[in-house]
This record gives sequence, C-alpha cells and structure tokens, in this order.
Amino acid sequence: MGQQNFRVGRLEQEIQREVNDILLKRVRDPRVQGVTVTGVEVTGDLQQATIYYSLLSDLASVNKKAAEGLDAATGLIRNELGSRLTIYKTPELIFKKDDSIQYGNHIDELIRQLDQQD
Repeated sequence: MGQQNFRVGRLEQEIQREVNDILLKRVRDPRVQGVTVTGVEVTGDLQQATIYYSLLSDLASVNKKAAEGLDAATGLIRNELGSRLTIYKTPELIFKKDDSIQYGNHIDELIRQLDQQD
C-alpha cells in the first residue's frame, strides 16, 4: 500500500516537472504563456491526472484563452509525457485552474494596500 502511494506521489512530481517543461519548450501556443503547473493529482489506478495551473493574470479573457490553449495542447502534452515517463500507460490529462494561488495573490495585494495606507 505504502509503495503505491509513494509511486503516485513521485509520479505527480514528475508530471508537474515535465508538463512545466513541455509548456515552456514544446507548446508554441501564445495562449499558454504564463501558465505554471502548481500541482498534480493522479488517481490511485494511474488512469487520470488532474493538472492544476496558475496564471499571472486574473483577467477573464486571459483565463479563457489559457484554458482553450491547454485544451488544444492536451494531446501534444500527453504524447510528450508518454515518451518522457517510465510508466506503462500515460494517464488522461485534465487541466484545472488552481484558484488557491490567485487567492493568495489577492491577499498579498490587500496586505500591500494596507501597508501603503500607513
């Protein structure tokens, strides 16, 4: 049991590292520039990987374009991952926006504003 969890955790880290690299070097779509993978959750059966990402911009239009760009690039990203990972079957990829990062940035911004008022 512990072995499986360790393997999943290691796979999640590997996927996060590789997808960031693939986005940087292989995906030529301008819509995904500024996308950073913040976390990965792989199901216990390794069939599915949810990839959480953040963006520097909170503009709805930028977010929509990024989501479309990631959708369009999913096949390429999955193929690249398949050749880089040492697992039998590459999991299905699902991209989800990581709103916790945005929230953190928002809090930082509020704190900055408070500091400026002093």
